[in-house]
Amino acid sequence: MVGGWFAGDGEDFRLLGTRCSACASVFFPREDAHCRNPECPGGDLAEVPLSRRGHVWSFTDSRYRPPSPYVTNPELPWEPHTLIAVELAAERLVVLGQAVPGVTVTDLAVGMEVEVVPGVLHEDAETIWMTWQWRPTGVAV
Repeated sequence: MVGGWFAGDGEDFRLLGTRCSACASVFFPREDAHCRNPECPGGDLAEVPLSRRGHVWSFTDSRYRPPSPYVTNPELPWEPHTLIAVELAAERLVVLGQAVPGVTVTDLAVGMEVEVVPGVLHEDAETIWMTWQWRPTGVAV
């Protein structure tokens, strides 16, 4: 898990971004040093929870094993997974993430509502690496 990128469980699970006090721009991943908006004179950055729901902006599936720092066991065959770019209208952001297991590109359509849920990126005998995943609304985890 990357610290500070998300928090909570169940219905309280949220991605965490930052909002600039001067221009109201929202950033994800979070920004803790300075406002990234080139038009902004700069302001204080405050942590904000992002919307739990958004709409599919685009999607695809991964047909190749990504390079490091992505964690995989090279001895196991690569299993494609679905990636979804989700528009969070209130924040004016598009956030990329994996779909929950079992959701494929044939299950998705641009404009479909999805929600963010916790998911497992990778696990071994000692560690479980957590991440966020997108789930079409109305689909059980």
